[in-house]
Amino acid sequence: MKLFHKLRQKKQNVTVEFCEKNLDRFLTKENFPSYDAFLKGKNITYKEYQCQSRCEECKNSPYAIVDGEFIAAKDSEELLDHLKRLAESKN
Repeated sequence: MKLFHKLRQKKQNVTVEFCEKNLDRFLTKENFPSYDAFLKGKNITYKEYQCQSRCEECKNSPYAIVDGEFIAAKDSEELLDHLKRLAESKN
């Protein structure tokens, strides 16, 4: 029964929150199509906030908050890879 239950489970939504200023600072034109495709995923919900009051992190690296968990990376490509892995692991 466990296998059947797994097959019938709905994919869990993953909520990704961004700081608008951080996106402006680190997201490039080259990365935009990849982010756009990821965020349009069926199980992805995302929100942009004008500021998340994480100024030190915001200045230093791209970040997102995934289901309440802070995720930072050295660049926006690495952040997207982290986001994809987290979304996949939650489903």
